Amino acid sequence: MRRHATQVATVVDLSETLMDTAIQMFERLIAPLFKKAEHRESEDLHRDARALYGKVVHFAAIGRQLIEARSSGTDPIQAIEQVVSWERFEVSVEDAEALTQRENTDVIGRLGTHYATLRRYAPAFIGTFNFNGIPAVEDLIRAVNMLDEMNVLRQRKLPANVPTSFVPPRWRPYVFQDGEIDRRYYEICVLSELRVGLRAGDVWVPDSRQYRKLEDHLVTSETFDGLRDRHELPIAVEPDIDIYLAARKVTLNDRLSTVAGLAEAGQLEGVTLTGRELRFAPVRTSGPRTAEQLADRLYAMLPTVRITELLEEVNRWTQFSEGFTHLRRGLTVDNTQTLLTTVLADATNLGLSRMAEVCGIATRRQLAWTASWYLRDETYSQALAQLTSAQHRHPFAAWFGSGAISTSDGQCFKVGGPGLAAGKVNAHYGNEPTVALYTHLSDQYGAFHVNVISAKAGEAPHVLDGLLNHQGDLRLREHHTDTGGVSDHVFALCHLLGFRFAPRIRDLSGRRLYAFELASGYPGLEALITGRINERLIREQWPEILRLATSIRQGTVTASLVLRRLGAYPKRDKPANALRELGRFERTLFTLDWLEDPLLRRRTSRELNKGEARNSLARAVCFHRSGKFRDRSHDSQRYRASGLNLVTAVIILWNTSYLERAVSRLQQRKPFDTDLLRHISPLGWEHVNLTGDYLWDGSAMPDPGGFRALRESLDVAEAA
Repeated sequence: MRRHATQVATVVDLSETLMDTAIQMFERLIAPLFKKAEHRESEDLHRDARALYGKVVHFAAIGRQLIEARSSGTDPIQAIEQVVSWERFEVSVEDAEALTQRENTDVIGRLGTHYATLRRYAPAFIGTFNFNGIPAVEDLIRAVNMLDEMNVLRQRKLPANVPTSFVPPRWRPYVFQDGEIDRRYYEICVLSELRVGLRAGDVWVPDSRQYRKLEDHLVTSETFDGLRDRHELPIAVEPDIDIYLAARKVTLNDRLSTVAGLAEAGQLEGVTLTGRELRFAPVRTSGPRTAEQLADRLYAMLPTVRITELLEEVNRWTQFSEGFTHLRRGLTVDNTQTLLTTVLADATNLGLSRMAEVCGIATRRQLAWTASWYLRDETYSQALAQLTSAQHRHPFAAWFGSGAISTSDGQCFKVGGPGLAAGKVNAHYGNEPTVALYTHLSDQYGAFHVNVISAKAGEAPHVLDGLLNHQGDLRLREHHTDTGGVSDHVFALCHLLGFRFAPRIRDLSGRRLYAFELASGYPGLEALITGRINERLIREQWPEILRLATSIRQGTVTASLVLRRLGAYPKRDKPANALRELGRFERTLFTLDWLEDPLLRRRTSRELNKGEARNSLARAVCFHRSGKFRDRSHDSQRYRASGLNLVTAVIILWNTSYLERAVSRLQQRKPFDTDLLRHISPLGWEHVNLTGDYLWDGSAMPDPGGFRALRESLDVAEAA
């Protein structure tokens, strides 16, 4: 009976996964058609621009001769022929007329050439799934069903009563031509709008996991009402909208008045405000030279160690391998070395086959069996949580930070071989397909979460996933990201869920402030205040906002799914717009803090630099195959990312422990200013043999106290 239940659950899970994958593939197939059309349009415009420039230069010369001919009273025809022969002049005029009369097509006009490509897969796609939607897209759903019926009946001509209300204005000149509907452009428009609807959540597939109705992801209204009546809402704000808004309005007014006064008096440290132009002085985040010298001395004392020995040693301290349990029996692994070898194959990008050849303790079959039964998302998370908690409990980690601050950042890895199909080209990182690992890091260097995202996807939807879904013993209060992680929706949800969101925004001067009152009431900031917050909309949608935040906190829906949907929602969606208004409010408060507090600017830059330095360590660990991911499936890439994150966390914890011992030894010889330790990081790897053999022979074992002997270098002795 248990076997049958497991089989049914597996089939249901696989069905939802395949359904989501098929819809994602449809999205990915439609998007490149627009890119190709845009590229062709850009090429044609560039070519025409060069031709027009040549004609302008040519006719400018002729015009100058005509002006001089009129001034001198000479024959204008002869003046023209001094520049170009009359026959050539006639050809130039014809060419100019052709350029000005060329059909003025845009990107949509060029999509018609891709109709044959769409027909290869579109009939099968719309015939496989059952699409539903909100009333506003009823005509679109009817159009999809009509096209499906035409495909089944092999009809070519559109019926007389085709639905058209969903056709956007920019599509109409191509869909409606000479009083008739063009079948090609109509069908392309339907598929394009279907893609938009699926991304926004206006259209959904009932049996899907990711593309189902957003309402189905949230806690029910009855459950939400019960939590609210019992005062058990898992949110960090006052649930009564009147009390909440009254307090927040006072806070915003006070902050605007204070910062406006400082701006008028020119007392904002490191800030120059001239009209709408806002400039900040560069933030110095590097430590003193003496801290760099101290770091060199300390790392020179750390023992050299193989990566395999390092993994075994940290596992003896933390028993993190016990987080990897058998999929069916729930037991821990018998052979820890085989398990760690399998994890190392993921982390170094070596792969199981090559790792089996060099490790000397297991065959590929044994490694594959271990990976199949023990390496999963939940087991990687459990093992990582043990390492992160150990890092935060370590006394020396207190020098790195308070443990209440975190950052997140994306790191791109190129893909190759079978993985090419899973990658996307992001021009910021070159012309090769890539995937991005979005990693969360605490200020004590605990890498507590990682996710694989598309290289072209926005980072903002994934900010809250790591803050909410980690299993480590963390008490995070403040989170920093770079510009890519910023959106008004993120500001709003972070506030509702109890996190202070403090990103480093590159174009902060281009993001205006909002107020409840008129901007003229704050003359020092009037140029930056672009509008008023829609208080009525927030009040109207407050229950839905709280239900959304409650659903995310309770885990009935991931924050990334909600934020992707909200970001794609059309302007008519009231809950999305209300949350954006709340986000504008919180972003305004943050901006005021950023203007007034230079310590906040320095802290944000310092913490983000930690994440970038940790990315360098990850790049050093994942070095095989030139660091290119070759995994075809998203699951395999996720395991690769989890293994990499786990091994970097192990190195960080090992470094932290041995740095503490090195500091103690150095202090005994010659005391130094311990405040310099705030500028030390546990991210060094020069002493770790990452690229050599992967043997588990137990050589150079630690002393009975559980640690290896520190090195005694000449530089250290002299420094002491």
